[in-house]
Amino acid sequence: MASLTDIIEAYILSLVEEGGGVAEIQRTYLAEYFNCVPSQITYVLSSRFQPERGYIVESKRGGGGYIRVVRLELSDGVAGIMRSVGKSLSQDEAHGYLLRLFDEGLIDAKCYRMMQAALSRDTLALDLPHRDWLRARMFKALLHAYFSAAEDKE
Repeated sequence: MASLTDIIEAYILSLVEEGGGVAEIQRTYLAEYFNCVPSQITYVLSSRFQPERGYIVESKRGGGGYIRVVRLELSDGVAGIMRSVGKSLSQDEAHGYLLRLFDEGLIDAKCYRMMQAALSRDTLALDLPHRDWLRARMFKALLHAYFSAAEDKE
């Protein structure tokens, strides 16, 4: 059975899809709709709708306040993702980027699992900040190797 967090995420994703990449929602309305506290909605928005996963969340406070979820276009493809990765990359950020690549159909499930395993903190058994630095370099190298090989096949 799906968790409430998963259900709320799916609902917001459907609103974004229906809205052509943009959804305006009210946190209190969603909290009432799902019979949860507003902080549960905030948690879903902050953990599931991150820039690395291809979303920007904007908010306007006040009486007529709203939260706008915007799906970012992957205009530069993998090159854009590689440029957006800085000198360090947390495990959560790497996971977000991999989910984005998978959701966009740029990598398959097998590649997703292999990259996830290679970039995990269990595999990169170093102390911070060295681990995040190495993860960023490995992520860029993995993407470069994977997509260079795909171009060679064409």
